[in-house]
Amino acid sequence: MSIKIQDVINLLEDWAPLSYAEEFDNVGLIVGDKTNALTGVMVTLDTTEAVVQEAVKNNYNLVVSFHPIIFNGLKRLNGTNYAERTVMQAISHGVAIYAIHTALDNSIKGVNAAISKQIGLEDRKILIPKSDVLKKLITYVPSNDAEKLRNALFAAGAGHIGIYDRYSFNSSGTGTFRANSGANPTVGEIGIEHRESEIKLEVIVPVHLQHKIVKIMLETHPYEEVAYDLIPLDNKRNDIGMGMIGSLPQSLSQMEFLDLLDAKFNCQQIRYTDCKKSQISKVAVLGGSGSFAISNAKASGADAFVTSDLKYHDFFQAENDILLVDIGHFESEQFTKNLIADYLKEKMPNFAILLTAINTNPVRYYKHG
Repeated sequence: MSIKIQDVINLLEDWAPLSYAEEFDNVGLIVGDKTNALTGVMVTLDTTEAVVQEAVKNNYNLVVSFHPIIFNGLKRLNGTNYAERTVMQAISHGVAIYAIHTALDNSIKGVNAAISKQIGLEDRKILIPKSDVLKKLITYVPSNDAEKLRNALFAAGAGHIGIYDRYSFNSSGTGTFRANSGANPTVGEIGIEHRESEIKLEVIVPVHLQHKIVKIMLETHPYEEVAYDLIPLDNKRNDIGMGMIGSLPQSLSQMEFLDLLDAKFNCQQIRYTDCKKSQISKVAVLGGSGSFAISNAKASGADAFVTSDLKYHDFFQAENDILLVDIGHFESEQFTKNLIADYLKEKMPNFAILLTAINTNPVRYYKHG
């Protein structure tokens, strides 16, 4: 049986579920037919015309891109800009384009983990934990069947809280119901109100697994009609979210730290602020445009915050309390394509996964002399 594009999508979304992505983002399959047989995967940071041409040349019909080629939407396709031309070229050659972007940004094994690894940060944790990714499932099950249902829900991915699993809350009570004409009740008789000793079972459900977990519940539950609630939670997940913070193996001076960044990220230029701290030990990072997280980095007690796309007035927010460092957008995310390719190669060791040979950084740097 041939591998489909959908099979790759399933692997990517197991790793970085689309529910992890920010609301403003455009992630997932952007161009193409997911039911097509897969001929190969080209991995890139950005999808450009040249990348699509490279995929066509290699007979690869799926481009997995970090950044989405369509971000704010297209009103027409007539080739007047690079995004339209890239999409038109992909469609004409049967090349699908999948973007993972902030779904991977928010993964604890994603973009910021790659940055932290390059810097050598230890004891890492998420800088801005994400909310709206959990729900509570509540159902009522006969006492004798509670253990079976509980285990089925755990196996489907329910009951995880941080580094704990198989978490549930169970309370005993009495359920009442009456089976009407046409029903096939597990317990009780048609037309007679029945009382049953039941367990009220409550478990935490990750949003990206809710449909699977509810399906398993309905299949496992002994009742013909299952009463349940699925309630959105404001709780944050400490293993999902934007940015990361950790500690250097040993403190560095500001210049030593900037030299480290220059060497690890091959920076063409580094913009940074003054800081009254002479030693850098605790470091926050956020790949791509990270000005929105300056206050979070400061509140976390970080000595330095490494990100990109900082505007002139953003630097004033440092107030000499933190070393703000802008290493460049491409530079901060350059290892992401390797991260994606390595993951797919691990999951599909016998299939063609290729990193683009094209430098997609649109920025050039001028140095006089």
